[in-house]
Amino acid sequence: MLLSQIIRPDGSLAVVVRAGSEAAILRGTASTYDLALEAATTRRPVAAIIAERGMGAAVDLPSLLAEGRVTLPITHPDPTHMHLTGTGLTHLGSASARDAMHAKLDGAENLTDSMKMFRLGLEGGRPAPGTPGAQPEWFYKGNGTTAIGPGQPLTMPAFAEDGGEEPELAGIYIIAPDGTPCRLGWALANEFSDHITERFNYLWLAHSKLREASFGPEILVGDLPADVQGMSRIRRDGAVIWEKPFLSGEANMSHSMANLEHHHFKYDLFRRPGDVHVHMFGTATLSFADGIATQPGDLFEIEAPPFGLPLKNPLARAPAPGAAIVAVHAL
Repeated sequence: MLLSQIIRPDGSLAVVVRAGSEAAILRGTASTYDLALEAATTRRPVAAIIAERGMGAAVDLPSLLAEGRVTLPITHPDPTHMHLTGTGLTHLGSASARDAMHAKLDGAENLTDSMKMFRLGLEGGRPAPGTPGAQPEWFYKGNGTTAIGPGQPLTMPAFAEDGGEEPELAGIYIIAPDGTPCRLGWALANEFSDHITERFNYLWLAHSKLREASFGPEILVGDLPADVQGMSRIRRDGAVIWEKPFLSGEANMSHSMANLEHHHFKYDLFRRPGDVHVHMFGTATLSFADGIATQPGDLFEIEAPPFGLPLKNPLARAPAPGAAIVAVHAL
């Protein structure tokens, strides 16, 4: 089952449920957030609530996506209560690209910090059920104000050195009234980072991640396939300039999903009732690692069959601000 949100002609939201090629509006539901919050509050399966409410008018979701009427598959009434976060060095094979970016000059016998972190995951990222494993790398990207809908531009700041795609899977969560994290499902995501800034010094990773991100267009409700195989590509002026398969799912990861979820939600800050979390789980495929320099106007495309419609976003650059620096006004 796949969930998405569309914009009605009057500007309000409607929730769309899709099974196979058949998609229809869910009756009596103002938003995916409302649906998820009811499921989290009552501990009822989302599928049961959907079956109870029933389906309304059928919709042509690909046509609506082309018209720009498919928006983020979940939003929060207050965007500052949606958290965009992620974890890296989680995928088998992902460390090689990161290690090349962070390579030290003092000989192969000395592991980079990236390789040390990757080794921690290999050795302790899959603990026994009910026990914590090794901590992964973790980063913060922003909140709902930096969540970009399918088809909308991912905009790098004027000061950015690079704007590069990162094809990932994201877990979509809502926090129940009693503080329990509840997973609604899984979605494609473009984690979108500044890899040149990150390459200069890994301590600038936080700066490189403070960028917009996109996810959707649909949320897969249910179990995540163990072996996810997708495709990431970049188009320039309509032509494909780079294309590469990507792998995800636990069969291709050094950490279990349960361990990654634990190390995010172990913080009280991330268990505030009503908050939404979009937590991205890392990647092993980057065009930057293959020497691609993106340009404004390039189109990022990420697709994987279990997750429904592909995620597409053009790249844009923000105009330079009028002032050279941001000056703080003293009160």
